[in-house]
Amino acid sequence: MFLTVLKKDLLVELRSKEIVISMIAFGVSVILLYSFSFNQSPETFSIFSAGLLWMVFLFISVLGLHRSFSLEKEFDAMGLMLSAPVDRSYIFLSKWLSGLAFLLVSQSVIVPLFWLFLHLPIPGNLGGWIGLFILSDLGITSIGSLVSGITMRARMGEILLPILLFPLVSPLLIAAVRSTHALMNNQDFGEWRIWIQLMTTFVVAFALMGYVIFDHVSEQ
Repeated sequence: MFLTVLKKDLLVELRSKEIVISMIAFGVSVILLYSFSFNQSPETFSIFSAGLLWMVFLFISVLGLHRSFSLEKEFDAMGLMLSAPVDRSYIFLSKWLSGLAFLLVSQSVIVPLFWLFLHLPIPGNLGGWIGLFILSDLGITSIGSLVSGITMRARMGEILLPILLFPLVSPLLIAAVRSTHALMNNQDFGEWRIWIQLMTTFVVAFALMGYVIFDHVSEQ
């Protein structure tokens, strides 16, 4: 049943493509804004580029999460899903993993453009970068899917989402930025392992929390 719900979310986006395209368009626009606004050397950019990169990812993830849940409000699709004989925790898992897929696809387009427009040196350790993005994205989308589920039916839910999400996701983003900076500077893994452990803790904690309480959240 979970695979059916996940397939539904992926097929809806595959047919419309409105979530991924809007995420990519917004991300590229912000990168161009960075590129034309900051007239700095690549060496100077490399100092704070990790923070700029994750700010872009945070903004596009909020855009995608909000749109993913707002689609369920059209024709009261969420009400029909909640009344169906489906474990409601599967809805959370489906939104979490589909959000992860949308974010990874958007990053595969945005990251090369970020390096290109900001004239940064091509980084090595591709496996480390992929692992870092997947782990960080798992954390952002798990927290975001839970918060989106809470705010979906609230008045001004589109405003409440970033207000509630940003403080919750801040420790995870700090860990992601520090890990990205360490990867860019080829630091030894032992020096920044603590940030990976922190992100792993976030992913496990919020994934379990969302799985357990989404049934109660969706009742509100």
